[in-house]
Amino acid sequence: MEYRKLGNTELAVSRFAMGCMSFGDEDPTGLHKWALDEGKSCEILKRSLELGINFFDTANIYSAGKSERILGNFVKRFVKRRDVVLATKVYFNDYAGSENKNGLTRKAILSEIDKSLERLQTDYIDLYIIHRWDYRTPVEETMSALDEVVKIGKARYIGASAMYAWQFLKAQMTAEKLGVNKFVTMQNHLNLIYREEEREMIPLCREQGVALTPYSPLAGGRLARDAGVQTDRSRLDHINAGKYGSTAEQDAPVITRVGEIAEKHGVSRTAASLAWLAQKDICTVPVIGATKIQHLEDACAFMDFRLTPEEIAYLEEPYVPHKVVGAL
Repeated sequence: MEYRKLGNTELAVSRFAMGCMSFGDEDPTGLHKWALDEGKSCEILKRSLELGINFFDTANIYSAGKSERILGNFVKRFVKRRDVVLATKVYFNDYAGSENKNGLTRKAILSEIDKSLERLQTDYIDLYIIHRWDYRTPVEETMSALDEVVKIGKARYIGASAMYAWQFLKAQMTAEKLGVNKFVTMQNHLNLIYREEEREMIPLCREQGVALTPYSPLAGGRLARDAGVQTDRSRLDHINAGKYGSTAEQDAPVITRVGEIAEKHGVSRTAASLAWLAQKDICTVPVIGATKIQHLEDACAFMDFRLTPEEIAYLEEPYVPHKVVGAL
């Protein structure tokens, strides 16, 4: 496994993060019907440690907190806390029917950080990420509350996810004006069949020295198999269907070329897709989910080869503009 500093921080992280959205069976929210139970989740987590992965990404909303509990139980039993980097997220919450449902108010942030710490069985989060932009709460309130979380030691760094570039810049400039902590990472939507972030967000992050931790780097598995092939997740994951279902026809040529490049190099499509992402000219640490150990092992193979400039151009050439997906 290769390791690198996460942007301008002192956190040394594995070349990719283990995404934990697939952990937590019987999800009461109905969003992750394909999620694994704790036993199967732990098998994947154990293999991730064997492969050298030390960066784990979850969220308070994944399986209504069960993902955090499974990850917390695992870390408590099998690894020293100092040897792993834990990231979780805030925005969505369980205040159903309440005027305070979802958001980034001071009340929500200070409440949700404590719930996440309890579920993860830890005193601090290495990277605390806002899951979405909050249109109702002044950004000054959000950035001040996040800064308080860092100053009292409940988080080491803060990150952002899934927003427009103007929103991210507004938050960063507000933090600078207030003299509080800025975001050090951007977890955005980026893969070979969704590249809209290349227009504004990636140049902004490059200029700011912010690390990218892209989610859905394999487009929910679509880049890992022939176009049209179904899996349990693709049949049950309505969120991913909403992201990619309407563009399946225009995405198919890109997916076909991924298969050609993978066959040429004798690697999996997963490795070929991640190799493209890894060669972006910015600190990029993708968040990779897995429901099988083979998914992890396929992912690790991307570190063993590089695509030529001609191959990168060949993969990118069929892409056509997409509607923005992720930012709300």
